Amino acid sequence: MPNADKAVFSAHCHDDLGLAVANTLAAVQGGVRQVECTVNGIGERAGNAALEEIVMAFQVRHDRMPYTTGVVHKEIYPSSEMLTRLTGESVQANKAIVGRNAFAHEAGIHQDGMLKDRRTYEIMRAEDVGAPWNPLVLGKHSGRHAVQKRCSDLGLNVDISELGEIYRGLMEIADDRKILTDDDARAVVSSVRTTLRAATDPADARTTSQLA
Repeated sequence: MPNADKAVFSAHCHDDLGLAVANTLAAVQGGVRQVECTVNGIGERAGNAALEEIVMAFQVRHDRMPYTTGVVHKEIYPSSEMLTRLTGESVQANKAIVGRNAFAHEAGIHQDGMLKDRRTYEIMRAEDVGAPWNPLVLGKHSGRHAVQKRCSDLGLNVDISELGEIYRGLMEIADDRKILTDDDARAVVSSVRTTLRAATDPADARTTSQLA
């Protein structure tokens, strides 16, 4: 095309087949230097290319896509939250970058690996996009390591003699609902400790019950 080197080409992709971001990235690699995208991928029909996914793709895979933008990464999640409040349209829980499960882990093997080294399962940090990092989602697939860590975070220092019973108590609750809350953890820890005290010193357990 004559004088093409003097023009700035732009890409404007819709997500009808779930390929808006992929097509946009391909366009940039093909020479496009302006992309039209939206926060949360909001737009006509199935929406537009999601700004947060494009920006973080450049950030995470800079080795393959050495491009930069003027977007402040730490404002991505707050901007998504603001748009959600303004439009009343929430994003799906598993939405990349800004979904509430984007940096959450429920499966025991994931939680154990993440607690040892976040890079095991996370290619970016929640903090990088201004999102809160609450990785341990307690549920029926969680392991003992995650349960002990959550209890510790709540100021409930659980020892090995208690952990097995606390874990079983929480898993019984998890059979009825997907997510366990901090209040569930506190209640089960209290119940297990009362039961263990009763088993070792019935008089102490009665005194504790009367004081409560």
